[in-house]
Amino acid sequence: MSKKLIEQITYSIYKYKEPILYLFFGGLTFLLNVVLFWLMAVRLGWEPLSANIVIWIICVAFAYVTNRRWVFESRSAGLKDIIREAMMFAVGRLATLAAEELILWIGIDLLNINSMVIKLLSQIIVIVGNYAISKWIVFKESSAR
Repeated sequence: MSKKLIEQITYSIYKYKEPILYLFFGGLTFLLNVVLFWLMAVRLGWEPLSANIVIWIICVAFAYVTNRRWVFESRSAGLKDIIREAMMFAVGRLATLAAEELILWIGIDLLNINSMVIKLLSQIIVIVGNYAISKWIVFKESSAR
């Protein structure tokens, strides 16, 4: 590879570091979410909406830690600020959970769409919504760098 190409790649990685890291850790959260949904709702027979709530709690904890530390590099330091930030993160995720639960209910219960299909489709809306809430509300001071 030429030096110029390496410089362009390095610049692009630096310039788009936040979205790249969000996609990476969001991808891990997505995989955790879908695998747990398959395990709990499909294999173990849990009611899908109930399984989704339990999975949501696990995934929000994972996402908060990764988003705080690596994606948005939060500068909140005091316990009060970290609790406030975590609460805002959870409330934002509650909003997308409500949207996801509605999509799952309509897709599974009303339209009889396969639960895994509707789960995967709902994740598109959830991922975009979560990024917007995290970037422009929860971690806005960190993202303004």
